[in-house]
Amino acid sequence: MVSIPRHPSKRGALFVLGGALALIVGAFLLVYFVVFPTSSPRPFKLTPSGATGSGATTTPGAPASGSAAPTGGSGAHPGGPGIPRGGAGAPPGGSQSVPTPPAAFSAAASASAASTGLSGAWNVSSGSQAGYRVREKLAFLAAESDAVGRTSKMTGRATFSEAKGTVTIAAASFAVAVDTLKSDRSMRDEKIREIGLESSHYPTATFVLTRPVVVAASALNGKVAHVSVTGTFDIHGTSKVETLPVEMTLAGSTFEAAGALTFPWSAFGMTAPSVGGFVNVTEHATMEFDLHLQRS
Repeated sequence: MVSIPRHPSKRGALFVLGGALALIVGAFLLVYFVVFPTSSPRPFKLTPSGATGSGATTTPGAPASGSAAPTGGSGAHPGGPGIPRGGAGAPPGGSQSVPTPPAAFSAAASASAASTGLSGAWNVSSGSQAGYRVREKLAFLAAESDAVGRTSKMTGRATFSEAKGTVTIAAASFAVAVDTLKSDRSMRDEKIREIGLESSHYPTATFVLTRPVVVAASALNGKVAHVSVTGTFDIHGTSKVETLPVEMTLAGSTFEAAGALTFPWSAFGMTAPSVGGFVNVTEHATMEFDLHLQRS
């Protein structure tokens, strides 16, 4: 009796196919969650420092919020030149409120409070950082958060002048050692040296201010000023004039500026990085920085 070989049933074939697909999907998801970060550093953003000018303002000679106005008796306003205190011309009986200082005195005090003392040259100091921010994709799935690489290897300086309550940044130039950029993945750091940014071939990125920046001194002292900055970026061996929004503040003895420039890769002669067509990035990249300057 001759036996007839039995072919696998359709159900069995479907089970095999389903198992193979599940294995492929599982491997894909494993790579997705292992390769891509689930969190990344947030973009640089300045906050008011609490220094002079960051809180509520009061008129010189006026009481602080919530306190009683001084009277001519015990605890009266200490007075000063032109402000009577109990002598000739003082209110009868000392029971009246002391007059507020003349308008000229108030204006002089306000101008003094607005002064920043920024005039002169300032150099990049510790705490400064710069780097890139991109969104990666694994095949058709985008990463849950941005890939971020940063470095503190920065040099440069800025020159300030101040007059009549206005601060002018007359000149500024900065350089970033992009070949020292570090992210949370050493494999990514190795790849950007050869593809995309190609930092092994173009190890330095620079910025040179091409238009003076003018800002009110009162907007800087302990507050965050929002300004537009125009200059020449040299990235990947390509120079391009760009205007970008920048936040600035003066906190104690440190001047800080933070900003970001988003651009298509082709703007600076780069091609969006791709590894075997499987891991790639979106069409735009962001360069971001947080500058800390100290007086030279």
